[in-house]
Amino acid sequence: MVAKIRDVRVVTTEAPSGEDDTFVALQAAETIGWYGPVTAEIGRYVEAILAQAALGEPVNDPQRLQAALRTATRADTSVAASWAVGVMDCAAWDLRSRLAQVPVANLLAATPQRRVPLYASWLSLDITKGIPVAAIKRVNRDGWQFTKWSLRKDPATDDRKAEAGRLAAAVRAVKTVLRREAAFDAVFTWDPDFACLFLDELDSTSIRWLEDPLPQCDVQAYGALAMTVPLAVGERLLLHADSEAMLGLKLQAFTLDVVACGGLTRAVDLVTAAHTLGVPVYPHGRSFVPAVHLAAAFPDAIAAVEYRLQWEPVRQQRYARPWLPTQGVIIVPRSPGLGAAPRSC
Repeated sequence: MVAKIRDVRVVTTEAPSGEDDTFVALQAAETIGWYGPVTAEIGRYVEAILAQAALGEPVNDPQRLQAALRTATRADTSVAASWAVGVMDCAAWDLRSRLAQVPVANLLAATPQRRVPLYASWLSLDITKGIPVAAIKRVNRDGWQFTKWSLRKDPATDDRKAEAGRLAAAVRAVKTVLRREAAFDAVFTWDPDFACLFLDELDSTSIRWLEDPLPQCDVQAYGALAMTVPLAVGERLLLHADSEAMLGLKLQAFTLDVVACGGLTRAVDLVTAAHTLGVPVYPHGRSFVPAVHLAAAFPDAIAAVEYRLQWEPVRQQRYARPWLPTQGVIIVPRSPGLGAAPRSC
């Protein structure tokens, strides 16, 4: 007998101030699948739009559930809609794997890897106002594949050329401390003209990649930029976005967010497409837990998953079984499920 989704619940949990506090639960055959924490806005979207669409859907058919959720969102291209579909999809994978009594990675691949490499990011550390040498050296000793640092442009500056020079100097200083190249994230704060000023100040071969410099995913602008700098994009690729156009860019890294793009079901298709085109995949750390299962299942396509040093340790404490990296690696648990069940429910 095929198990069907019988209940969808949105649960608010205790969380530190400013942290996401909402988990979504799907129930079938006396078993619950979880995903979270996410924002209360996403929880409200699930309750208002997606919960009814999921009821009665078979647990063992991820494509059918994804189609039902897409139909429910129709032409809604909002961030909340895409995240809500991704949350429901990931909770369904958790439910599916609990019923099968295997980890999610084992449902995605016959022989997944147990060791998943990580790279570390520390985007709250402002390296442009003086290089914290001790902190950077400490991070560099922890066995990560590589590191990534924030390269935000100061919105208050009027001298754009001087600002570009300041950021380029910060990149050179970090490389000197690390004694190897690092990745840098502009956090959507640049524009194409500023990127050109930056490249006038720096040899682009001295960075691993420049991530998300532009506030909008302008494929034409990114296409031109990708010809002159190793470029990383993908975090803001939503459920209904044109992935083919993005993957057609000359990317150094495709940094999709597993939940934001619509969940594991769509992420599998995106990773497969990227790998076919020879585009390296480095999943965004906001959706760390499902990204680890995805990386374990597709090690030839995914070289490493982002581990956000300032946020992920706190987030892991929200889970019933926290995951802690060791020397830049996460060991995928052998226990059933995704690993996103809340600690207090």
